This record gives sequence, structure tokens and C-alpha cells, in this order.
Amino acid sequence: MSDGHGSTPDTPSGWASNQPPPYGDAQGTPWAAPGSGPGGPSPSQPPPQYGQQHGQQQPPSSPPPPYQQHPGHHPGQQPYQGQPYPPGQPHPGQGHPPPPYGYQQPPPALRPGIIPLRPLGVGDVIDGAIRLIRSNPKAVLGLSAIAAALGAIPVAIGQALTFGRMGDALRNNDPTALEAPGQGDFLVQYGGSLISYAVQFVAVTLLSGVLTRILGRAVFGGKITTGEAWRLTRGRVPTLFGLVAIEAGILLLPLAAVVALLYATAVSGIDLGAFVLVMVLVMILYMVYAAFITTRLVLAAPAAVLEKTSVMASLSRSWRLTQGSFWRLFGILLLTSILAGLVGLVISVPFSFAAAFVALLGTGGASGAGVQILVAVLFAIGGTVGAMITYPFQAGVYGLLYADRRMRAEAFDLVLQTAAIEQQRQGWVHASADDLWSSSATPGQPGQGAPWPGR
Repeated sequence: MSDGHGSTPDTPSGWASNQPPPYGDAQGTPWAAPGSGPGGPSPSQPPPQYGQQHGQQQPPSSPPPPYQQHPGHHPGQQPYQGQPYPPGQPHPGQGHPPPPYGYQQPPPALRPGIIPLRPLGVGDVIDGAIRLIRSNPKAVLGLSAIAAALGAIPVAIGQALTFGRMGDALRNNDPTALEAPGQGDFLVQYGGSLISYAVQFVAVTLLSGVLTRILGRAVFGGKITTGEAWRLTRGRVPTLFGLVAIEAGILLLPLAAVVALLYATAVSGIDLGAFVLVMVLVMILYMVYAAFITTRLVLAAPAAVLEKTSVMASLSRSWRLTQGSFWRLFGILLLTSILAGLVGLVISVPFSFAAAFVALLGTGGASGAGVQILVAVLFAIGGTVGAMITYPFQAGVYGLLYADRRMRAEAFDLVLQTAAIEQQRQGWVHASADDLWSSSATPGQPGQGAPWPGR
């Protein structure tokens, strides 16, 4: 043979006549075709064993070597004689090995707005509700402040009168002023709470509908003004009030029956211990009933606003969407209530302490109407600031739970992703994105060029 720079008889046909010099072989050995050179095995011979490839001698009759251990195998550890672990699973005695060659992490889900367009975890729901407030603070906090103030002012007036009465009693050393109030005083003190509940019934119902409409646009990264949100929601106001009325009836009628049962038990002359036991059991059963109904119907309002369904259709829609996910929804709702209560308490407590201090320590001429007005203002500010944060937070959680249940039960995330891709291509979020929440929306699939509704 030649020195590797000329044509040789062993050069297969189609190979270049000018072959490279040998790599790591004996001197003067040309680059040979596989199986043809003196250093390579012939086609009829099996490949050398592991030890032979590294210059080690191995008896010809010895069995094949056992399964080689992971590089982290410790001496003295029992060798693993079975089959190798499947890719992606940990080896015996080891942590997770590195991913196989060519493995790629799945791409992150699209997130054009406040949530990733995929089924949501608990953290995604909480984070999305906070992002709802931050994404459009002018509309969200402005509307929430109006609703919170309407509900807080009547309560603040009643609390101011109560603390003013207590302050007068302490300053004048008149214990009779703290006796049970008459009928007029009762209406003055507790009438504010009754008025507040009525105002909150109206204001919070309207607020939840408007915030749900804002959330429907924020999922795609779009913003909406207060006027536009109200214009899009006002047609759903009768449906929202119908939902609240029916849900209140479902919850209050059994409660009235419970109160009647307890009253009948009390007047029947039953033993006190037995009466307390019956009362505890009945109240536990009612709390379970109320939690079940509230959880199964929590998605009715978002469905009524975003899908534009009727009262009964919205209730039925919520019942179907929550099927099979009761405990998860109940846990998230319970966590939301705890967080909202803590946030509201932390915000309102300083104002409540300041109002109580002013009411109890006000003296002289300043202890009259001026003190009561200041106390009412402090209570109103505390209640308003706390509620203007908790109202949109809870409404955001309810709306995002509705979106999550649709993504899990109906693969609605594919619809949202298709729309988001089209909106990114256009460079803006069109108002017709609201129509995608309708259960009859069927946008074109990616790559088909079909327009999504309202394009």
C-alpha cells in the first residue's frame, strides 16, 4: 500500500483517492475501509468486548460483563443486575440523571395577559387576581372604591354613634348610658348595618359583573375603560340580580327552617345539654349545605357575563363546570376568603383604632358632632380602603376559576391560544376578543388561515 496519499487497491469505489493520514494507529497504516484493514474487525467477527477495547485481557469463555453501574455507584454496593432504568427515571441509589441527549424543555405557555393560557394552578389563580388589579388599576380600583364607599358609609355612621355614646358614658361617669338602648336607639345603631347590606347587595352585584368583563379582556392583555366596561355589562344586570336572588333564596330558606326547628326545640322543654347538641348538629349540617351550594354555583355570574346566558342557563352552566372538581374549588374559595379577610383586617384595623381613640377620649366642645363626624370618616376610610382591595381580588378569583374550569373541561385553552396568536400577529387586542368567551365561538385553527370571530 502507499502512504495514504495515493490510490490504493483497498480504497472503495467512490472514495477520494487522496485519503487523510491514519488517526491513532500504527505508523504507516493507511486509512482503511471498515473491516478491511489489519486493525479493524472483519465482518464475520463479533466486536471486541468492553475490556478488550481498553487493552484489557478477558478470557474468551467468560460471560458478558454485567450491566455497568451509574458513574456515581459506590464501592460495595450491590450491582444492579436487571434491565437499565427507562430514560428519565432515577437509577438505583441515585438522584435524577441528566436528561437524554436531544431532550428539550416544552415551550412555556402563551401569556399575553394576566394568566398563562393553560390550565391554572392555585398560584396562577391568586397571581392572576393580583395582576388584574395591577393591569388596570384606574378602572378596577375606581369602581371598587365607589362600591366599597357606598357600603361602608352607613356602617361607619352606626359605629360612630355607638362609640360616641360609649365616650359620653365614660366621660360623664354615667353607667346608665350603656344600658340596653330603646327602640329609637336600636334603629339608629343597627339601621346603618341593614342599609349597608342592602347597598352592598346592589353595588357588589354590579361590581362583580363589570370586573368580570374587565377580566375577560385582561386575559388577552387588553385594557378596557370604566365606561366601556359598564356599557358591555349593563345588559347583564337583570341576569346578575336574578342569580343573586335565587342563590340567596336557596341559602336563606333552609336557614329559616333551621331557626324554626331550633325555636320549636327550645320551647318544647328539652334538656339544655340536648338542645345545645341539636343546635350544633343542625348548624354543622347547614354549613355543609351552604358550602356545597356556594361552591357549585360560584361560576354562574362569570358565565352570565362572559357567555351572555340566562339565569337558569348560568346556574346550570356553573353546576356542570364544577362537576368533578368540588374539593379543589372549595379549597381555593376557602383560601381566597381567608386571604381577603386578613387583608381587609390589616388595612382597616389602624383606622378602627384611631376612630375608637378619638371617640372615647374626645372631651369638651370637641366631643359633640365634630368628634362623631371624624369617627365616622375614619371608619368609612378603613372600610372603603379594605373593601376596594378585597372586592376585585375575590371577583378576579371567581372569574379565573371559571376560565380554568373551561380549559380543563372543554380544552378552552386551545381557543385562547389560537386567538392570542392571531392578536399577536395583528399587534393589538380587538374588542371582539370578548366574543371568544361564548360557548359557540369556533376560531380557526393555527395554520389554516381562518379568522377568529369578529376579525
